Amino acid sequence: MNHQPDPDHAPAHILVVDDLPTNRYVLSTTLRRGGHHVTEAEDATRALELLDGLCPGPEIAIIDVGLPDMTGFEVCERIKSNPATAALPVINISASAISVHDRAQGLYRGADAYLVEPVAPDELLATVTATLRYARARRRAELLAERLHLLNRTTLAMYSAADAQKLVKVTAEGAAAVLRCDVAALLTTPQGTPLIAHTRRERGPGAHTVTTALPHRTGDADAELPDLGLLPLPPALGEPALRRTVIGRTRADRPPVAIVAPVDAVTTLDDEQLLTQLTQASALALEALRSYSEEHALALTLQRSFLPERLPETARADLAVRYLPASERTEIGGDFYEAISTADGLVVAVGDVAGHSLDAAMVMGQVRHALRAYAVEGHAPEAILDRLDHLITSVAPGATVTLCVLLIEFDTHVVQVANAGHLPPLLRSPDGTTRYVREHGPLLGLGLPHPPARRVTMAPGSLVVLVTDGLIERRHEDLERSLERLEAVVRDASADPEKACAHLLQGLTPDGSDDVALMAVRLNPLAPRGPGGAPA
Repeated sequence: MNHQPDPDHAPAHILVVDDLPTNRYVLSTTLRRGGHHVTEAEDATRALELLDGLCPGPEIAIIDVGLPDMTGFEVCERIKSNPATAALPVINISASAISVHDRAQGLYRGADAYLVEPVAPDELLATVTATLRYARARRRAELLAERLHLLNRTTLAMYSAADAQKLVKVTAEGAAAVLRCDVAALLTTPQGTPLIAHTRRERGPGAHTVTTALPHRTGDADAELPDLGLLPLPPALGEPALRRTVIGRTRADRPPVAIVAPVDAVTTLDDEQLLTQLTQASALALEALRSYSEEHALALTLQRSFLPERLPETARADLAVRYLPASERTEIGGDFYEAISTADGLVVAVGDVAGHSLDAAMVMGQVRHALRAYAVEGHAPEAILDRLDHLITSVAPGATVTLCVLLIEFDTHVVQVANAGHLPPLLRSPDGTTRYVREHGPLLGLGLPHPPARRVTMAPGSLVVLVTDGLIERRHEDLERSLERLEAVVRDASADPEKACAHLLQGLTPDGSDDVALMAVRLNPLAPRGPGGAPA
């Protein structure tokens, strides 16, 4: 990397404004001998035109006070009042306006220095150097402040990235904004897929930066960076030998994050340090995503370990279930479902423990196992709720659970519904009409009594749908409207439970903010009883 040895003493582009050719010649010759590049103007009008049209513009202007079309004081005020040129240092010079009042007026009206002619060459060059030193230091400070603001904003965006593809885009865009050039960013996702994003500054009106992310496969993505010479990088980054690559990683065994820029865009120590900080910030954000991914996978594995391994198979009903963990959280949830074949009928249930934590999951596991035990013992649905309520208040005081339990009787067309503050079960008759069973008791965990189960007669071919709130509830939407939407989707669902579940998830796409438990039950004709009263 080539750093400028002394930027304060580097040659500058200087605008000299004087109506006398002799004076312009003397000033310009002295400045050119000092190594500077000079543009000349004979009056104020031409000077202002040059300032508006030169690109890049001059770094400093030396303006004679006694110009024919306006005074040098007025020119200075014009320059300082224009946002495009306000930072341009101005040196007033004069052979006639030399009083203290004149010099003070020039400085008050915006000049950075004031020289009296004739000016010794050394004094002119020293004044130019001192003025440039201050102006350049100020510009560097302003640029650094702007770049640090961009660095901070980019770092926040990195840690807000929901996935690795978003992170690689943010990294490329942030580096391009800081360096003001096209760049590329490369990383390997927590799942082992290398990604590349590069910026491209488009030409023409409304030019903007376009960022794309492209998978790029390598032989060993977990250990090495992809071959930079083979990547589809934009032409602005130049040939591989003309690129500057900065690599960062959080641990030696982690795949690196890399930012690639043109070598001539990284010329100062500030450039190097900012690029290094950006790369390291991206690596740390990627590590956070990796930790999140690992925690989410662990939580999902633990959550599924609490759910039934299989559903009972009976002639009385066909069952299908779905469980979707919240995509916006790593915490384990409390949604669950259960189905148990008992001597009296098929017991099915869907419930939700309040909260997302390991404690909530432990309560869920205790409730589900106790529910199975109470159902196998032959307790009625409302009795199951009473016993579960007593269990929760005893072993997990403060926890609350919503739970809907159905007993589908083997010998009759009756379905017993006991609901402890859960979303109401939705029933669809064979003719397509739907209705909710809205009667319910209090939440479990409050120590309150539960009313008797509601007995509902349902014909063979009827469909029962039980859900948790993650499927239908949306932020800022009334619950009744959500229930109406569920009812409309169920009306068009297949009578097959598996197809019905798929239809519900397609028609009511979860927003990922909460877990989803869904159960669909189709009632079949009564089965003949076998020896001992058991269903055949």
